[in-house]
Amino acid sequence: MPYPSRATTKPLFILLFVILPALATAGSALAQEKKVAQQNGVDNSKMGAYRALAHHIYSDFQKGDLAAAALMAKVLERVWDKAEDYGGDTALSKTNHGLFEQIDKAMDDFISPITDAKGKALDPAKVKAAYNAYLEKLKLAD
Repeated sequence: MPYPSRATTKPLFILLFVILPALATAGSALAQEKKVAQQNGVDNSKMGAYRALAHHIYSDFQKGDLAAAALMAKVLERVWDKAEDYGGDTALSKTNHGLFEQIDKAMDDFISPITDAKGKALDPAKVKAAYNAYLEKLKLAD
């Protein structure tokens, strides 16, 4: 049985011991750079913070704590405006103005009844529908 010559084995060793481990390392490095949308149950997507605030607002509303819901609604509105309207080159109003307008309107439809309630009873079905519509619009920007 003839044995491979040194000229044949050298490229094979280079392939096995240099190139393959380098490719494996590069592949794992690229996988680590990929952003994870959720980590430990926390939504780390671009719109995750707005979803979290909306969830708290809706939860407070369901519990009957309209004051807490209204307070969080003001926080949501200010954070949204600061980051996505006046937030510089990466703000959604600059990168996709049409989508920004859609989300902004859906947010207003959701939070305005809560912030403007002033003691009057709100229709839970309308608030839930506005909440769900807002969450759907946020998904478009992730």
